[in-house]
Amino acid sequence: MNTISRLMRPQTVAVIGASADTAKTAGRPVAYLLKHGFSGVVYPVNPKATEICGLPCYPDIASLPTVPDVGIVLLGAERAHQAVRELAQIGCAAAIVLASGYTEVGEEGAKRQAELIAAAGSMRILGPNTIGLVNITDQIVLSASGALEMDHFPSGAISLVSQSGGILGSLLARASARGIGLAKMISTSNEVDLELADFIDWLVDDEVTKVIALYVETVRDTNKFRAAALRARQAGKPIVAFKIGRSEAGAKAAISHTGALAGSDRMYDALFKQTGILRAQRFDELLDMPAALATGRSLHGNRVAILTSTGGAGTLVSDALGVTGFETPPPDAETAAKLRALQQGDHAALDRNPIDVTLAGLQPELLKGAISAVLSSPTYDALVVIVGASALAMPELMSNAIKSCMSLSDKPILAYISPHAPNIGSLLTQGGVPAFSAPESCSAALVAMLHARQTMASELVEPIVTAAQRSTINALPSGSLDEEQAKRLFSSFGIAGVRETIVTTPGQAQIALSALGERAVLKILSSEILHKSEIGGVAVNVTAATISHRLLQMTQDVTDKAGITPQRFLVQEMVSGGIEIILGMHRDVLGVAILLGMGGVTAELLQDTTLRLLPSTGGLSSETAREMALSLKTWPLLDGYRGRPKADVDALVKAIVDFSTMVATLGDRLLEAEINPLFVLEQGQGVKAADGIVVLGEA
Repeated sequence: MNTISRLMRPQTVAVIGASADTAKTAGRPVAYLLKHGFSGVVYPVNPKATEICGLPCYPDIASLPTVPDVGIVLLGAERAHQAVRELAQIGCAAAIVLASGYTEVGEEGAKRQAELIAAAGSMRILGPNTIGLVNITDQIVLSASGALEMDHFPSGAISLVSQSGGILGSLLARASARGIGLAKMISTSNEVDLELADFIDWLVDDEVTKVIALYVETVRDTNKFRAAALRARQAGKPIVAFKIGRSEAGAKAAISHTGALAGSDRMYDALFKQTGILRAQRFDELLDMPAALATGRSLHGNRVAILTSTGGAGTLVSDALGVTGFETPPPDAETAAKLRALQQGDHAALDRNPIDVTLAGLQPELLKGAISAVLSSPTYDALVVIVGASALAMPELMSNAIKSCMSLSDKPILAYISPHAPNIGSLLTQGGVPAFSAPESCSAALVAMLHARQTMASELVEPIVTAAQRSTINALPSGSLDEEQAKRLFSSFGIAGVRETIVTTPGQAQIALSALGERAVLKILSSEILHKSEIGGVAVNVTAATISHRLLQMTQDVTDKAGITPQRFLVQEMVSGGIEIILGMHRDVLGVAILLGMGGVTAELLQDTTLRLLPSTGGLSSETAREMALSLKTWPLLDGYRGRPKADVDALVKAIVDFSTMVATLGDRLLEAEINPLFVLEQGQGVKAADGIVVLGEA
């Protein structure tokens, strides 16, 4: 049994600093262990007591009769490290440190945290600043959360890992009230040792856990997290994450809570997308989505039937589904005939969607027949049953009707409870039909089920550096490269640039233009000025008649605005008919990402961009690069929008892969890189880099 398994399923638990007063936080862990049926041995440790909760109390760790698997340390931050050191010395597998006052409070706290780490040695630590963990499956409560005052909570297949202890207790209480069964709950908090990734990895092998839910403030080790998440995906265990810090205020609050740096929210979007993690947009979705996924039912399409006993609620659900891309088509002819055959009189509307039985009465046989007809229909991929106020008097009627039909199909069945009736929702959820009190929750749950089936591979491409590339890299200076140097670097990795010539005089410019055609682009060439347009350093549609005057005027404009007199210029071919794309890199505490978006001078205005993180080694795969292009809002422009020629998407995909390989190859030396615009020409004509920025650190 590994150390995390001993932490999750201990046979012996020592509670250091236990109190005989169960009203105090220090009195809860022993009381909760006994209350919730722990079958192992508990050792309270407190020099001021001889007995706690009927158990013998030991004066110190050295007096314990056997080595505990886990030590719960209830001492303050000033003394916690002493208990941790003593537990480590006797061979304890893991310590749970509840005390706060570490990195989240500043420099002094950081020193205490370093002291705690040193004291632990090879012993594992959960925390500090944690509320502990709850293994509901095995009735093991290693926590001081007040939520454990409840007498019972349903056991199920959802495991939760939270970086906030208070949130863990909140979710336990909410899940219990809704009848949602949980398996394991862990609060990692400051994560001086054990972190989110460690528990994701462990839960992959836990037979009971079918769905993993995460409350995320920050990811400390991106590669470790990515590896664990991909392993969960390969095992068929979906992960749902609620990430706080989307706003500036939220990010600051998250940092102050655990003292950890947080990456940008868009980088987390990229990380979750590449590892197949489903992102909950609202806090309540952190239970809604796993509750649906835990049923194990598969959603194969976006067509949903709504069976309602209250017309208004049916409209609410239909609208919520429509907003998230689901369809609610009317029944096919055969299904409509089956539904009409159930009808007594002409009161019910059983041949349209929502299928409204409002006026037909909640007759058990009618409900069973309608549910059965919908589940067998090829028109529908899922069913949402609406429970109206009329069910309050007979809460088990709808529940029993659904249960009797569940074996007929593996299609998802959800319930929307229209009145405030938590007892009905809990009854349905415990019976395998996730029930929700908001129509938006139904759509969020179905979105999760639909996306959980999609494979989002994050393959890597190992960079193979040629001798020519190595020679180009070695010759590059540190600092900002000029545009010609940057494009020469891009070209060495397979990204072609526009035709161009370096000139220094109006006469040279005339000759260069004549070799390119009737019109050209004139630019200053300087490593000191990276953004040329803002200071008059770019001119397009320059002709032989105007280029000499334009060069002299550009020299004066740039000198006046930037205080730098340009000495060199680029005369470039004019590219027409292509789609302008921006391709760049973004460095963050989470790692390095490749950015793709609609480019040109309107790139910042449109803000149509997407990010993908680089793997720990190598660049992006062609599959990932293509998926990036497809995810752009302006993708139709590349795909022949309104009759325009289709763009060379294959060449764009190759350019993304080549650019990512360059970024991976240069590693930490590459501080900044961007191609804007990258012209994507018509199908079969490739791409051309028309401008670029590269900033390098020391070799």
